[in-house]
Amino acid sequence: MSDSAYGRLEAHWRRLSHLGDAIGALHWDQSVMMPPGGAAARAEQIATLSVLRHELLVDPSIGDLLSEAEAEIVEDPWPAANLSEMRRRWVHATAVPCDLVEAMSRAGSHCETIWRDARPNSDFALVLPALTDVLALTREIAQAKAEALGCSEYDALLDTYEPDGRSDRIDAIFGDYAQFLPDFLDDVLTRQNETPAPAAPSGPFTAESQRALCRAMSETVGFDFDAGRLDESLHPFSTGIPEDSRITTRYDEDDYSFALMGVLHETGHAMYERGRPKVWRNQPVGDARGMTLHESQSLIVEMQACRSRAFYEWAAPVQRDAFGGSGPAWDVDNLHRRAIRVERGFIRVDADEVTYPAHVILRYRLERAMLAGDLPLHDLPGAWNDGLQSLLNITPPDDRRGCLQDIHWYDGAWGYFPTYTLGAMAAAQFFETATARDPDILDGLARGDFAPLMGWLRENVHSLASSKSTDEIIEQATGRTLDDTSFKRHLTARYLS
Repeated sequence: MSDSAYGRLEAHWRRLSHLGDAIGALHWDQSVMMPPGGAAARAEQIATLSVLRHELLVDPSIGDLLSEAEAEIVEDPWPAANLSEMRRRWVHATAVPCDLVEAMSRAGSHCETIWRDARPNSDFALVLPALTDVLALTREIAQAKAEALGCSEYDALLDTYEPDGRSDRIDAIFGDYAQFLPDFLDDVLTRQNETPAPAAPSGPFTAESQRALCRAMSETVGFDFDAGRLDESLHPFSTGIPEDSRITTRYDEDDYSFALMGVLHETGHAMYERGRPKVWRNQPVGDARGMTLHESQSLIVEMQACRSRAFYEWAAPVQRDAFGGSGPAWDVDNLHRRAIRVERGFIRVDADEVTYPAHVILRYRLERAMLAGDLPLHDLPGAWNDGLQSLLNITPPDDRRGCLQDIHWYDGAWGYFPTYTLGAMAAAQFFETATARDPDILDGLARGDFAPLMGWLRENVHSLASSKSTDEIIEQATGRTLDDTSFKRHLTARYLS
């Protein structure tokens, strides 16, 4: 098949995949290792590789090869799905001129670098000009893709991260949860306040000790440090390739739980990547299905599994021993109650699972308004504060804890935010189904054995890669397409039962 149209496409996409891997490695180094003085040179390097990759993707011969290959492939579902993914990516790419790709890459790298100074100083004005450039280019890309895909400009951006994702469906799911949240949150906080707050284990917790615990916990989930690394960055993330996974976190010596839960979250992402089928490595069909499923895999580890009572039966003594702790603060019940503590907070990445969707709904509403031109960028800080007040009844005291806290908009990732909460809802749906079908999953968590859970996920999610749509994968695994029913049922059981 190597000389066929399909075989030539596979070879072409293998080169594209390798270039994408190289760009990812440069982004990782930029966030973790690169000295500040390297920012301008790195922006040029990434922009050059991004343009080369884009030029390969929009090669004039690709359209003809796709049509020819589609006539060849009839029955085999994996090559057929691979071709479908190739065409989807080709349509996305050919909609955007190379000079616009290059300009967006440079603008995102430049803006992200400024954001890294603006965020700790709570200086939105510093990054506003660069963000203005990013948004202008984002609008150009959205307009071009919307015309090619036959959808709205926002949905064209969303489709980049969640294939076939549509805002009208998100509006319905988010609207339902937004109605559910206020009374539920009041009930949870009332119930929580009926008992004394859990005690905080006394620190300080050295970064070295935290690093050792995070590494051990990540290995317990299944992360292979012979094919991966754990490092520090301003914003925790997971990247790399299955043979070379990179996860990061940040350490707070007053509270180790932030770093630990961050690592468990990113480990979930890495396990999804590791579980993709090797035979389809470097092909579109072998990639993760989209960010809803990717976020579901991080959140099923962090929220569903690693904040469960079963997990703390095993994890509480491990955490106590890691820091030489003693006393009631290290008891199983106390540590578990700390892990599921609910509060109205300013920071998305530190939010509990009850209030987290409100943070996402806020960003979703704001980015749609900015993209449409209904919200001028200079009004973003005020609109952010008003929105959080409306959703959670709190107002950030500064922009560092407001509109500057996330990297996404500043490095050009518009349309990404909804997938966080869609992923949380998918995680609850997966976990509910998995534990009902295999009782050993919860028993395994209680003894520090993630093999039953990871085995179920490998079979029902990871190994399917992009051979099916998000809805098809969720429905095949759970019996229905995605909704917020399991998520609300999970929250009610955990916090009000």
